[in-house]
Amino acid sequence: MANVLVVDDSATMREIVAGYLNQNGFQVAVASDGRDGLLQLRSDPGIKLIVSDVNMPNMDGLTMADKIRKELGNKDVRIIMLTTEDNPAMRARGKEVGVTGWIVKPFRGDAVLAPFKKFCGLS
Repeated sequence: MANVLVVDDSATMREIVAGYLNQNGFQVAVASDGRDGLLQLRSDPGIKLIVSDVNMPNMDGLTMADKIRKELGNKDVRIIMLTTEDNPAMRARGKEVGVTGWIVKPFRGDAVLAPFKKFCGLS
């Protein structure tokens, strides 16, 4: 059972983020897009944190977040967007659909380790 789900269409980014989190005590699942992320979340009730890209094929991260909140009714999971997008309008849409936080790539694990551990009950 995972406590973090990493969703990104880039295999390299999934490996970087998941590898760092695994090395720091997290149990990590991965998904290649928002549609796959929803399936993972439905099958693993232990997920407390989602770290997702925004721009992905099949289903983008913001659509996934909206479905998590509205269709699944999951208000508890924290959703962090890890993206190259720094557009204020896109950030506002993220807030509207229930995104917890926004990190502009590149991923700096040491900067997010403490809050991620808190979100997952590891601190």
